[in-house]
Amino acid sequence: MTSPSPLRRALLAAALALGAFAAAPGTAAAADKVTFLTSWYAQAEHGGFYQAVATGIYKKYGLDVTIRMGGPQVNGMQILTSGQADFLMGYDLQVLKGIEQGVPATTVAASFQSDLQGLMTHEDVKGLADLKGRTILVSTSGRTTWWPWLKEKYQLDESQSRVYTFNLQPFIADPKSTQQAYASSEVFAATKAGVKTKFFLFADDGYPPYGTTIVAMQKTVKEKPELVARFVKASMEGWKSYLADPAPGNALIKQDNPNMKDDQLAWGVDKLKAFKLVGGGDAAVQGIGVMTDTRWKKTRDFMVGTGLLKADVDWKQAYTTQFVKDLKVMP
Repeated sequence: MTSPSPLRRALLAAALALGAFAAAPGTAAAADKVTFLTSWYAQAEHGGFYQAVATGIYKKYGLDVTIRMGGPQVNGMQILTSGQADFLMGYDLQVLKGIEQGVPATTVAASFQSDLQGLMTHEDVKGLADLKGRTILVSTSGRTTWWPWLKEKYQLDESQSRVYTFNLQPFIADPKSTQQAYASSEVFAATKAGVKTKFFLFADDGYPPYGTTIVAMQKTVKEKPELVARFVKASMEGWKSYLADPAPGNALIKQDNPNMKDDQLAWGVDKLKAFKLVGGGDAAVQGIGVMTDTRWKKTRDFMVGTGLLKADVDWKQAYTTQFVKDLKVMP
């Protein structure tokens, strides 16, 4: 039997190499480069994504992920639509409004089963229904998200609102004031300053949006569904890993954001667990990252009811459950 020619030997070697490449999607040679843009400076609320980088979970799924920090001057949707990022840490109201404005983005997973937004008050406030006559500090973005919901639900007056400038001093100085807050940031800062507060998560009173979502362009979902599926699954595994042992992810968070200290990271992780943001709600039964039509409709209905969204917007374009409905990354 004659030996193969040099040409046939080269073709055979190439075929074997391709076979090995396909059989090992997690190898460096097979890794797809992905850029993920966050919504703010690195913090515990982003921990699952950093954990997936730090522990090699993304690499296991054949992904070479770069996490790019957002911030107050960063227009995330603009960066996503221009192709400078593959995925964006988004927000339901932002994506729904984008659909109304002709921006073809869609939400593919929800890290948190509820939004982190809430209200920080002084100790004498018993609940959100106890806000009559109190000053409420609201940011510019809050006026087009949670404030219309809160105002309508509790029949509050627009005259109660004042501008929140991300400075705690007006709240500290006025015992009749309240302000928007995340339990993991403003409440932490107030506690460090020796101020006793209460915190009320809006989701506990029915505020419907998800939190820390993953958003992609509809074109990406259509043309690269397998890539989207890998990124979603790896990210949700990252969240499970982060809550079990946040040390690897926290080390990368501090590299990106040196202002983030260990005590605030520990506080943030504690609040993620206390409010069951990752593994609570539907995620407790269906797995981390899950979204439902029912929840999205509630968000759509609230936006339409408060004039934030036109009633004829095709709201189902704002999300897809195809990547999370059978994911089953159980908390």
